[in-house]
Amino acid sequence: MKGQPMPWIGLALILIILNGCGGSRAPQGKPAPELQVESSAFRAGEAIPTRYTCDGEDLSPALSWSEPPAGSQSLAVLCDDPDAPVGIWVHWVLFNIPPTTRSLPEGVPADPVVAEVGTQGSNSWHRLGYGGPCPPAGSTHRYYFKVYALDTRLALQAGADKQAVEKAMKGHILAEGQLMGRYSR
Repeated sequence: MKGQPMPWIGLALILIILNGCGGSRAPQGKPAPELQVESSAFRAGEAIPTRYTCDGEDLSPALSWSEPPAGSQSLAVLCDDPDAPVGIWVHWVLFNIPPTTRSLPEGVPADPVVAEVGTQGSNSWHRLGYGGPCPPAGSTHRYYFKVYALDTRLALQAGADKQAVEKAMKGHILAEGQLMGRYSR
């Protein structure tokens, strides 16, 4: 049938596209289970206390999460602000957290490697460790604390940025979850 579209080609393309989605998921292609992420400092969707911002002590808030799936070899935490005027602003990159860890204390030091905590990456200020919310005056921004359970340890050095960590995590995420807080000035 010259000039007639072949319906199976369209179906095949849709299947290829759908199979390629979720590129950061575990190799099985199944959706990653959800981790429940909480903080004793604030509840989901609520205001982040000043203590954890550039207007306060700039401490990382305490975080906790549910049990990661069997086979988890490490965890990672990323915190970013998608409302920043210059694009996504990265506030925290922490990876190679031991898989048995279920929480982080308040005020994780900005050392390259924190014993029994993990390896610090570089934030958008080009500094190691956590940098708290610091939006422009008159605006409210959202801050996402994302926790990932991985089937590997990341072969990255301290100071790796979010892009490098996300690239290294691709195909290794077993579970993930997030906690969103807001801050305004």
